[in-house]
Amino acid sequence: MAFKFIRSQLLKVIEWKDDSKDILVHRFDMQGREIMMGSKLTVRESQAAVFVHKGQIADVFSPGYYDIKTENIPVLTKIMSWKYGFNSPFKAEVYFVNTRQFTDQKWGTANPIVMRDKEFGMVRIRGFGKYSFRVNDPAVFLKELFGTNSSFVTADINNYLKSILIQDITDTIAESKVSALDLAANYREISGLVAKAVEEDFKKMGLLLANIIIENLSLPEEVEKMLDTRTSMGVMGDKMGAFMQYQAAHAMRDAAQNEGGGLAGAGVGLGAGVGIGGVFADAFRSGLSGNQQQAPAASAAPAAATATAAAAQVSCPSCGKQVKAGAKFCSECGNQMKSTKSCTECGAEIKIAAKFCPECGTKQ
Repeated sequence: MAFKFIRSQLLKVIEWKDDSKDILVHRFDMQGREIMMGSKLTVRESQAAVFVHKGQIADVFSPGYYDIKTENIPVLTKIMSWKYGFNSPFKAEVYFVNTRQFTDQKWGTANPIVMRDKEFGMVRIRGFGKYSFRVNDPAVFLKELFGTNSSFVTADINNYLKSILIQDITDTIAESKVSALDLAANYREISGLVAKAVEEDFKKMGLLLANIIIENLSLPEEVEKMLDTRTSMGVMGDKMGAFMQYQAAHAMRDAAQNEGGGLAGAGVGLGAGVGIGGVFADAFRSGLSGNQQQAPAASAAPAAATATAAAAQVSCPSCGKQVKAGAKFCSECGNQMKSTKSCTECGAEIKIAAKFCPECGTKQ
């Protein structure tokens, strides 16, 4: 019985079957057992096994199949002062380090990056993207970051790695002096510069930045609107005069169709009406050249004036005579001009020209 108990305390097979997606380090569960000489160690691809004795890192095993002997654990053999390769149990902790590449790690700027741009001056930029990394030196990684936890996952280190990345991204963009308009065309170049900048910081932790992707670097909304305006003006080119005519015509049309009736009813007054007319005239002068272009404009002006005059007339509620909009009394019958009336059904106050009551829907 005592012999069976002793054998049960000896560990013969040491391996870790990794079925996770985010575990960086896994401490092998000894379950109170000790490693014996002749035990089998299996280290799979994208793994490294690290033997730790009394808190001190001893031997590191790369992928392969091993018989544990004094010959292949030289550091541990020296620590234990073994002079002969006899079969004896020994205490040690075994850590499996995942050395595969951890992809799809996200980064993003919590606060805007301030950069000096030669065209826009000081601008604020936000960005986001992805990066991937892997453990390059298992022994250094255990010393610097892992400690004695039973496991270590990517979430335990992500925030720290992102802060390093964003710091170097900020420095790289500022030092590159790339215009804000040209950032999108230089994502790959900026990524390469960032990878070189963070190389030394990652190396100190036993890590390697495998890749970094910049998905977007965006300008503030107000700057993007300015860019849109500038692009629109560039597209118009020599047709800017025609565009000004179009805008001026629309401004006069909107004022004429105002609910209060004409420019005066819109509250713009005579001075504003003259101003719009001036803009309209300037647009015609700047946008038109030659007799062929002037003829259509001349024919369009009377039509616009006629539409404006017609829109400035309203019907008298008593005699039906057309009266100037805004008049208090009818010039034909002398009755007071009312802008509202009562609904025939519910008595709600509605506009004179309303065909249906907005309250009850009754036809007037």
